[in-house]
Amino acid sequence: MTRQTALPSPPPDALAHSARLVDHVRGELERAGGWLSFARYMELVLYAPGLGYYSAGARKLGPEGDFTTAPELTPLYGQCIARQALQVLELGPDEILEVGAGSGALAATLLEELDRLGAVPRSFLILELSADLRARSRDLLAGRVPHLMERIAWLNVLPPAFSGLVIGNEVLDAMPVHVVRATADGIEEGGVVAAAGETPFAWAFRPAAGELRDAAMQLALPPGYRTEIGLVARAFVHSIGAMLERGVALFIDYGFPAHEYYHPQRSEGTLMCHYRHRAHGDPFFLPGLQDMTAHVDFSAVAAAAAGPRLDVLGYVDQAQFLVNCGITDLMLRVPPEDVARYAPQAAAANQLLSPAEMGELFKAIAIGRDVSAPLLGFRSGDRRHTL
Repeated sequence: MTRQTALPSPPPDALAHSARLVDHVRGELERAGGWLSFARYMELVLYAPGLGYYSAGARKLGPEGDFTTAPELTPLYGQCIARQALQVLELGPDEILEVGAGSGALAATLLEELDRLGAVPRSFLILELSADLRARSRDLLAGRVPHLMERIAWLNVLPPAFSGLVIGNEVLDAMPVHVVRATADGIEEGGVVAAAGETPFAWAFRPAAGELRDAAMQLALPPGYRTEIGLVARAFVHSIGAMLERGVALFIDYGFPAHEYYHPQRSEGTLMCHYRHRAHGDPFFLPGLQDMTAHVDFSAVAAAAAGPRLDVLGYVDQAQFLVNCGITDLMLRVPPEDVARYAPQAAAANQLLSPAEMGELFKAIAIGRDVSAPLLGFRSGDRRHTL
């Protein structure tokens, strides 16, 4: 069975949309001389204006989309992050900036919980590049926290300066990655060329150069090893450091420290695609209709933070972070004897906490400037020493 037949078939309008994106990528390929780095290809299929996966109007999150994130799963997740947010806000900075708010579910739960605690921030900024997701998050927030809308603003770029809490939930994994492989002759970079037949594009490798080659050489990869290097994510973290005058940046995502990311058993890398809640490894299947991600190298995130002299304030797995933030106490807001309400909440919490689900694969890392107090979410089980 081919991947095309194993996965659900899209409707005709979606196929037509994918064809338009394919034409767009092929046009750029021609202008570039027939070869694009995989990072550039990934950027185009995810973010090309009006065509890329995150830029077009198809539903992406939740049961009707391609994947479900923790904020859509249960409000417990956002309520835990609100407790961490409260601690940062009480240190002085009075703003929150969420990067890539998606549907707006996390922002809505955060604001609801902070409102309940009497600690609504002076402003809640949302950096969202997708006009479609910007509109959806605005509609959701207007429905759930209409009395707080005057405090919410949407941005297209990072502000030049910011003090407060930056939140990035499943943001770094969606940033374009460069693909490399080690050969007996050195490091090669993975790129994309046009192809004929069912699949519109194909892999093509050539010698790596510059920053990418240097980064790959530092990993001492054995011949035949293929993996990803997140230069874009590193640059983004550096930009956060340049912007952050005082406060904390909290990122929660799936990934590993470098010694696990580049483990011998992970010799094919971590690149993964998501289509209708099915995961597969073909980045050239239906461009524009599927999500594409790679795991996060948290050691590289920590190293990128050191450039603008940010401190790494904590690193734990998601389960530990949520427990530290009091998820078990929050669950008891619904009495266990109220089975109809408690059972779905308990099932969602298990998905967040279980090592077999999201509990260990997802990690939380906090970086910051001029913050000395131990952070709530990292008070126990801190694993900074593994980075």
